[in-house]
Amino acid sequence: MSSSKDKKVTGVGGIFFKCKDPEQMRNWYKANLGLVTNEYGALFEFRSTDEPEDKGYLQWSPFEEKTKYFEPLKKEFMINYRVENIEALVDELKEAGVEIVDSIEAFEYGKFVHIMDPEGNKIELWEPVDKVFTDMYEGQTTH
Repeated sequence: MSSSKDKKVTGVGGIFFKCKDPEQMRNWYKANLGLVTNEYGALFEFRSTDEPEDKGYLQWSPFEEKTKYFEPLKKEFMINYRVENIEALVDELKEAGVEIVDSIEAFEYGKFVHIMDPEGNKIELWEPVDKVFTDMYEGQTTH
């Protein structure tokens, strides 16, 4: 288990928002603000100060306004935070009485879990596997 002195959140992993027409939003942001978009939104690439040779990513994604993905959150936005050692963090959060919305899910590009903050905001925690994005989108990200 990690101690409270360990780094828990390592950065913002994504910004997700609801809209009436996600495709139109992606196209507008591409045409007007230069985002390199795909069906999921846009990736923003960055480098870690501690590991400058490794690339990291932040996902920007418009969602259909009727999405159930944000539930039980009723707001239009959800933030995703990059974390390390998600299993230990979830154990620590449970011990602290934090509401864990679901179980950790593992995908090729990382592990995810959702929690609630004290004001009912759903937060997505992500332990990323950035190499998957590097291999998939090399040269296609927004810098």
